[in-house]
Amino acid sequence: MPALAVADALKTEGAQVAFVGGERAEAELVPAAGYELHRLDVAPLPRRRPVAAARAALTDARAVRAASALLRRIGADVALGAGGYVAAPLGVAATITRVPLMLMEADSHLGLANRILAPLARRVFLAFPIDGRTGDRYLLTGRPVPPPATDRDAARARFGISPGETCVVVFGGSLGARSINRAAVDAFAGARFRVLHAAGHRDMPDLRSPGPHYDLRPYIENFGEALLAGDLVVARAGGSIFELAVHGRPAVLIPYPYATGDHQTENARWMEQAGAAVVVPDAELTPARLAQEVGRLLADPARLASMAHASASLARPDAARTIASEVLAVGRRGT
Repeated sequence: MPALAVADALKTEGAQVAFVGGERAEAELVPAAGYELHRLDVAPLPRRRPVAAARAALTDARAVRAASALLRRIGADVALGAGGYVAAPLGVAATITRVPLMLMEADSHLGLANRILAPLARRVFLAFPIDGRTGDRYLLTGRPVPPPATDRDAARARFGISPGETCVVVFGGSLGARSINRAAVDAFAGARFRVLHAAGHRDMPDLRSPGPHYDLRPYIENFGEALLAGDLVVARAGGSIFELAVHGRPAVLIPYPYATGDHQTENARWMEQAGAAVVVPDAELTPARLAQEVGRLLADPARLASMAHASASLARPDAARTIASEVLAVGRRGT
């Protein structure tokens, strides 16, 4: 969650941070990280259902009023929108209450809320270069990620991977990715390398590890250690690609085909064009194809090393600190 990485950077500099969110992932992640979460009742706007859209608009209008009252009550110096539909009422409220507004865009295109709010914002921090989004208002920072794991020996020891073993890490995001989960278990059933697979809680009841070489888990805490322990990653192509880059990991990427604006395909091609990844469309993913792509890369250590170097070259490890510094500068000016 990019906002948590920025919050940690702000907290390190002595700033007080409060989150405004809804009932999505932030409802668990934010309190678990030790931050106060103020909840807003917000509804996304259905674009093809006029009656539902009208009801959502009323809900969001009430959310703007609630957010305005909240900003005044806590004495906010800056509002930082992290995208998603919850950010829209907060951004409008910040404008109404004359609290400086700044935005983060974690994907390779501006989401709806950020497109609406961008003209009102002092700065928009971009994870990727976006055509037409240039000038003083926009700053390319990369996507904020947690600090990377750094002790590979300790990371491998945590997962019981010996120094001479090759390890492939498989994951599909917080919920998992059903097509990847199923393909990977079959593709690597007889593999001679280790597999570390974070499948997500949703699919775990339907999955079985095919052998002692295959470490299948629903979730992995401190996931950076898993990335550092691995030699190759099989994954979706959401914002987590910046975590791959900061750990210098080559990847086989299978973009989620229904992502808004097909941004995962753009993300994956960005890594592929840099030489850091191989891209397999979800519609073409089969156990045989996955086994072939992974086997080809593991059989070519020189190419794997080149991909790892290319991945590391894409990293933006200072993204969270850069955004925090910009936010603090605006907050101190108070204008």
